[in-house]
Amino acid sequence: MITGVGDGLRRTGRGGGRLPRTAGPGGRLRHAAGAALGRRARLRWVHLVLGGALLMPYWMLSVVLFGALDPNQSPARQLLLYVLSLATSLPMAAVTALVPMVRGLEGAAARALCSVPRPEELAAGPARSWAARRRTALWYVLHVLFGGVVAGMTLAGTPFAVVLVCGFSGTEEFVRMWQRHFPDWLASGPALGLGVLLLIVGTNAVCGSLLARWAPVLLGPTPEERVAAAERRATVLAQRNRLARELHDSVGHALSAVGIQASAAARVLRSNPDFAAEALAAIEETARAAVAELDTVLGLLREEDPRAAEPAGPTLAGLDDLLRQLGRAGVAVDAELAPGLAGLPEAVSREAYRIVQEGLTNVLRHAGPAPAGLRVALAGGRLEIELTNPLGPARPSRPGGGRGLRGIAERAAALHGGSTAGPGEDGTTWRLAVWLPVGGTT
Repeated sequence: MITGVGDGLRRTGRGGGRLPRTAGPGGRLRHAAGAALGRRARLRWVHLVLGGALLMPYWMLSVVLFGALDPNQSPARQLLLYVLSLATSLPMAAVTALVPMVRGLEGAAARALCSVPRPEELAAGPARSWAARRRTALWYVLHVLFGGVVAGMTLAGTPFAVVLVCGFSGTEEFVRMWQRHFPDWLASGPALGLGVLLLIVGTNAVCGSLLARWAPVLLGPTPEERVAAAERRATVLAQRNRLARELHDSVGHALSAVGIQASAAARVLRSNPDFAAEALAAIEETARAAVAELDTVLGLLREEDPRAAEPAGPTLAGLDDLLRQLGRAGVAVDAELAPGLAGLPEAVSREAYRIVQEGLTNVLRHAGPAPAGLRVALAGGRLEIELTNPLGPARPSRPGGGRGLRGIAERAAALHGGSTAGPGEDGTTWRLAVWLPVGGTT
């Protein structure tokens, strides 16, 4: 936070305390020193030195091929051959990086040593496409090139700078030669040694920062991998939503039926013990069925492959048991069931059962023990479900409720069908209508 004090500004923390000043020259100097010599810079230096070590086999092979080790050559020619050897070693490194496993290894090294902003995005496994391999090859070339520069400067420049700074014997002749060739150069002796050290530190900071900036681009997911990851997340989310609907419909129905039956049994426990015993038996049967369905759904949640987690459950063949349970809870259902329902595809039959179950549970939950009409018909290549019940007095909604009709609509849409729900034309009944293509698939 910045607050005004007179004509100046004061930086304060969240609790109003003063924050340490870093805008002055001393603060900037400390920040620069931390960036160049801090833990992050040291880790990046290790990463670059590893890149230099990886470069050595390619470079030495190129040096041998060019004959740069011949002592009879002039220093200028030998230096030229060394540079050509470096240029030749980079394509060889790029070819090596096309091996799929290199991507995972380089990603692990970058996560541990590069201090990238989003390390979780870096590759953790082998390259699975040529686009990823090409990106890995470019990254590997940059890694070994920058690493070779920093490692060479570190190995050659650091001892040279230490000798100059400490003024060991034998350096006077070098200093005189330096001043003779560069008479106007101000840095000589210890100053020159400090300059060399600063150059090494600065080069390490620049190269490490560039690699950290390019790592998410070259070692991160390709556009194709991002699309595949998004599709996997969408598949997992859709499967979780389906399992949530299964839990809501099966367990919600069971608890609603158990609540109504327990309430009815409590009211007539003394006056009609036979009815109370029948209600308790119905509660036991409903609870057992709910536990079995709950165990099935929880087993699906443990499946590692989301595609293998196909929701299982009752189909329209078990509709008679559902109607009998609702009858025990006080909902008398006048059912009109078309012949041939047993021949429906399992996915359509299962979803249709859940839709009927949720619709009748809504009758029990919102209208109480009331008669209901159910029609399940096959017409025009689609399955039609119609459920009606008289509108009763409004009941208070439970917290977090309202998912039943939305779940029915989602089930119908998943099979390329549709649904409508609302008061009937006469205003005295509630009507739920659902249609599902007989050939639909989930």
